[in-house]
Amino acid sequence: MITLSLPITLLSASLVVSPPPASPASFIAQQDMSFFITSAGPGDGANLGGLAGADRHCASLADAAGVKGKTWHAYLSQQAVGGAQAIHARDRIGTGPWKNAKGVVIATSVDDLHSDGNKLSKENSVTEKGVVVNGRGDQPNMHDILTGSTLDGRVQPGDGDSTCSNWTSNAETGSASVGHHDRQGGGTNPTSWNFAHPSRGCGQKNLQATGGNGLFYCFAV
Repeated sequence: MITLSLPITLLSASLVVSPPPASPASFIAQQDMSFFITSAGPGDGANLGGLAGADRHCASLADAAGVKGKTWHAYLSQQAVGGAQAIHARDRIGTGPWKNAKGVVIATSVDDLHSDGNKLSKENSVTEKGVVVNGRGDQPNMHDILTGSTLDGRVQPGDGDSTCSNWTSNAETGSASVGHHDRQGGGTNPTSWNFAHPSRGCGQKNLQATGGNGLFYCFAV
């Protein structure tokens, strides 16, 4: 009897498991984003390089998040000091409507933004990455957002410093008006997103000590 021996070749294949892609809805929402809180400031306290430097920071963060082809302005007012002209934050941000990175319309117009009907909150006022910013009760608290503005989005009246020398100072002295993105806390207007109270100094450590981190709002115009 002849026994036939048939070779058996075992083929092994390695399986490569890739993470699931972002959902189409999430991707579209982020590309349509026109409002965010900076995920980080420049790191030099309230010295943002003036309005122009703050605008560049907004654009840089949006670009890094993959949002292209938009012009970004920081929601910051400027005082009429040192030869500069007064500029109101509300006049720098276009006409709306504005959406966050999750596709939520936070306001339909400038007037809506500065009304009780806006949708700004801790959950909706997210970064360019769609991440919620630490608020009151979180460690560390970072709910103080630089604005230099009044409740209606205009530059603070008077000659007292409310913009940390028009966003060029990182000194322990000076002050900037800040809002609470989580709509809670202390101050003159605890629930205001754009004017809760003045900061205690302009340096990074000063801002952190009172519940901030040098963050600010960015809007596509």
